[in-house]
Amino acid sequence: MVVRALERFIRHEASGGMILILAAALALVLDNSPLAWLYDSLLNTPMVLQIGALELRKPLLLWINDGLMAVFFLLVGLEIKREMIRGELSSAREVMLPGIAAIGGMAVPALIYMAVTSGHPELGAGWAIPAATDIAFALGVLALLGSRVPLSLKVFLLSIAVVDDLGAIVIIALFYTSDLSTTMLIGAAASIVALAVLNRLNVRSITPYVLVGVVMWVFVLKSGVHATLAGVVLAFAIPISRAGEVEDRSSPLERLEHKLTPWVAYGIMPVFAFANAGVSLAGLSFTSFLHPLPLGIVLGLFLGKQLGIFAAVWLAVKAGWAHLPDGAGWKQVYGVACLAGIGFTMSLFIGTLAFDGAAEAAQVRIGVLAGSLLSALVGYSVIRLASSRADAPEPAPGSKLLNES
Repeated sequence: MVVRALERFIRHEASGGMILILAAALALVLDNSPLAWLYDSLLNTPMVLQIGALELRKPLLLWINDGLMAVFFLLVGLEIKREMIRGELSSAREVMLPGIAAIGGMAVPALIYMAVTSGHPELGAGWAIPAATDIAFALGVLALLGSRVPLSLKVFLLSIAVVDDLGAIVIIALFYTSDLSTTMLIGAAASIVALAVLNRLNVRSITPYVLVGVVMWVFVLKSGVHATLAGVVLAFAIPISRAGEVEDRSSPLERLEHKLTPWVAYGIMPVFAFANAGVSLAGLSFTSFLHPLPLGIVLGLFLGKQLGIFAAVWLAVKAGWAHLPDGAGWKQVYGVACLAGIGFTMSLFIGTLAFDGAAEAAQVRIGVLAGSLLSALVGYSVIRLASSRADAPEPAPGSKLLNES
């Protein structure tokens, strides 16, 4: 039952990743065509939401990045909570390998970026850009390999990305906030208390949580803390039955996750990619990638991710703390480490928080696109070759067989 649920989720993420690629490609084509003015004008179209004295005025691009991405982070929060309570991250043994891998995969890219940009303190804010993994894009590439890839390897990549997303949430909360408004923070805190009361009373209807969540989003948006974090807080307030209890597939969390997944995979993430992947390639040359900002991102994503994750997994396995995913060998694990270098959505998003200048934004996009593309091509090639040569070892004694339902 758990495996079937994972397979359904992975299918959504993988197929959504394909649409994500097409949306990013469309943005690149439009921004390098005679219609570039239309693309830019669309994203800069002002949109106003006003209720009485409360007015929210933002260009379309920021409505996407602050509004739609809050829904994306709501789904991320739901996935993290489910995995921590009833899924692959519900025990210390299960979380050990992906947890260590994710930490290595966040630390090494950040260190590489900081080393490359060390002579340019104005670029320091971008250190977290190459630390992120785009699970939809990565699973989309992995899905191209079909049955060559064991389910355990897909679950391993998914688990790394879940821990990675959790790390990204903490990073955004701690390092990417602007001047704080005490009044708005008090309003956000009151909303959180209301959500906690709903959870404590075990309210099963999703509607009250969503209504309070919308109010909390407005307070957080105005507080100086990034508005997307409201989605994560809302997710952790929604009830779900715990591991060992009678499985309840109609729990509020799972119902909301089931409803949101296709909207996020096929709508919100492609829209975000379309709005943020457009970059003019006019005058682009090899030397463009040697600027410290794009170079730090490319090296962080492409080299940092694979080195950090693979070294962390090797250390954990050799030390006896964990074992390789069932049916997978070292070459396949290395391929997954490469695929984790596909930062795309999360990297672009953190880039919008780190830099607001047009020149820096373009360099971030160039670096993220190049690093993600290199990681995708190398990761796909490595796993395809490794899987065709039957590199996988025998499952470890007593290990959990994820390929059985």
